[in-house]
Amino acid sequence: MLQRFREILGKRKTKEQLDEHYKKMEELELEKGDFPAMVIAALITFLPVVLIAMAVIFGLVWLIFGRG
Repeated sequence: MLQRFREILGKRKTKEQLDEHYKKMEELELEKGDFPAMVIAALITFLPVVLIAMAVIFGLVWLIFGRG
């Protein structure tokens, strides 16, 4: 199983390959609607998780302190 993960991940990159990769990332330009799209995607991803966590915490607090 570990061998399979190593094949998927590939070889370790040299410093030159990493520098080239980071250089390409810095040169990447955002288009006009990219930022609002990223914000909406983050909300869709994180908001349900945060709401569920808050509900669990609130439910535990209610069970411990609110029933008496």
